[in-house]
Amino acid sequence: MSTETYGAAFAVRWMDGVAAAVEREAGRLTDLDAAIGDADHGANLKRGFAAVAEALAKEPPATPGAVLVTAGGLLIATVGGASGPLYGTLLRRAGKALGEAGEVSRAELADALAAGVAAVGRLGGAVPGDKTMLDALTPAVEALRESFAAARSAAEAGALATVPLRARKGRASYLGERSVGHRDPGATSSVLLFAALEEAAAG
Repeated sequence: MSTETYGAAFAVRWMDGVAAAVEREAGRLTDLDAAIGDADHGANLKRGFAAVAEALAKEPPATPGAVLVTAGGLLIATVGGASGPLYGTLLRRAGKALGEAGEVSRAELADALAAGVAAVGRLGGAVPGDKTMLDALTPAVEALRESFAAARSAAEAGALATVPLRARKGRASYLGERSVGHRDPGATSSVLLFAALEEAAAG
């Protein structure tokens, strides 16, 4: 059982890592989205997380919860399409669940992110198996109770498992059977979130 705890600097490092990963992978995310969506997923997320990194550098919040609430609010304010409200809701709800604690454990972070994932499901009306970001987020949050590495691996497996699925929510659902055979862009960007989390935890 890990007794290590994580503070605001860790949460800022995590968001910075997501911003760097999204910038690096923006073209790939947009290509995936071009096949079954609006072709804007990479560009939208890149703009949103760049704004998050800039704001956190200027005025870093004092607690991990406040970092995530700030990040979520900025994503909702700056990102168009569905991804801003969905990622924004995920982080804001998780941040609120963490409350004002100065340090949090991995188990507390997993519980908080589970609350965030549940809020995303309510907002989008989706469940795992609908070929959305939930296919990566849900198993990743569950695996986070085991380790940061397990969470990243579970996210990767979940994103890969969207390829044979038929989309039942979002823009991709309009394609019907033609959505089969494509990797979901939201699930793919969710992998970046958990890869950056693992890196942040490693310091």
